[in-house]
Formats: sequence, structure tokens, C-alpha cells
Amino acid sequence: MSLPQIQKPAPDFAGTAVKEGAFEEIKLADYKGKWTVLVFYPMDFTFVCPTEILAFNAALDKFAAIGAEVVCVSTDSEFTHLAWSQTNRKEGGLGPDLKLTLLADRNHAASKAYGVLLPEEGIALRGTFFIDPKGTLRAMHVHDLPVGRSVEESIRLIKAFQFTDEHGEVCPAGWEEGKDTIDTSNKSKYFEKQAIQEESLSMQIDERLDDGQTIKRKGEAASEPIAKKARQ
Repeated sequence: MSLPQIQKPAPDFAGTAVKEGAFEEIKLADYKGKWTVLVFYPMDFTFVCPTEILAFNAALDKFAAIGAEVVCVSTDSEFTHLAWSQTNRKEGGLGPDLKLTLLADRNHAASKAYGVLLPEEGIALRGTFFIDPKGTLRAMHVHDLPVGRSVEESIRLIKAFQFTDEHGEVCPAGWEEGKDTIDTSNKSKYFEKQAIQEESLSMQIDERLDDGQTIKRKGEAASEPIAKKARQ
């Protein structure tokens, strides 16, 4: 078992899902023409999993606004998914108004195809797979069980791929919508602008230091002048 390949067609998936309190048969082909975020998680009725699913559920309008859908997958049955989706959130459930699709992977076919199955335990790692409208796998993140994911990073990543697909420019580290990108035919334009901005910031810091102010670094206590001013 190995992870699928980026830039290649995403592995197929199919099965019974729970969507808004009803069973529905779904498959990868149903999502052609849209971005699909396939979210594998270990197990229903657990600890980190409901926090992730509810976070994705709360952001469904944001995903819809960029032409994307989210499908969450675990090796639980559709009946367990349904029971969990109807359990009150105060009791660790997802109810009462879950909109997110929960796919049952009882035979482990999808978990194996995407390389996230822990065979001895029969559960999936936390894997997130980004499939473009053509069905091509563009990105994937897989990590261990104890740590949840960032929904905002998932949205950022789709927006970045959409920008590069439309405009042909590439997105630098930490890119967010509206920020500068890099024209590969004229990369100096971007790097020169960044250098000027960094130089300007450095000059502002030097000027503040000359005025007797102390810059507070992350994790450090406030300087005495700043702390005194805050107490006044």
C-alpha cells in the first residue's frame, strides 16, 4: 500500500454516505467539474474527529463559494455515521444539523487506495486529498492521529491552485488571496519588491530604536518603557 501520485488521476472511491440524515450512494465521478476535498479520519464517536468535522461543516459555504465540496471518510459503517450525525454535540456527536457528507468505507477500499489505512487497527490516518475539477490529485497531507487539521489552510490551498491554473503565475510561501504572486518569466520583479519591503521594514525598526523604543519579540516580555506606558 502506497500513497497516490500527485498530478495523476485521483483513485476512485464509491460507497454509501450519510448526507443530511439520509443514505446516498456516491462516487468520485459525481464530483467531476468541482474541486473535491477528501478528508479521511480515524473513527466516529472519538475525540479530535468531531472537532475537525464540525469545523469543515461550519465552512461549507466558504468551500461552495470557491466551487469545492468536502467528503469525509472513515471505516465506520453508514449506520454508525448516521447515529453519530444525530447525536447531540454536547455528547460528542455531530447533530443536530450536520450538512457534511460522511462516506462509509467498511471494506477499506478507499483507505487502501489513498494509502492511509492502518491495517492492524482497521482505521485511517488523518489524510486530506485535494482533487481538481478534472479528477487530478493536486495535493495531499497525511499525518498521525492526535492532531487535527486547519480548515482555513485547506481553503487557502484551493484558492492558490485556482489562481495558478487561471493566471499561470506561481504562489510563494504563505500566499493568501490578494497578495503578490511570481511571474516565472520575470521573477526579478517579485523578488526586488520583496527586498524593498524588507529594507523599508528594517529602516522603520531602526528608527524606532533610535527613538528609544524597544521592539518586543514574540515570546519576550514587554520592554520597560512599553510596560510602563501600558500601566499608566
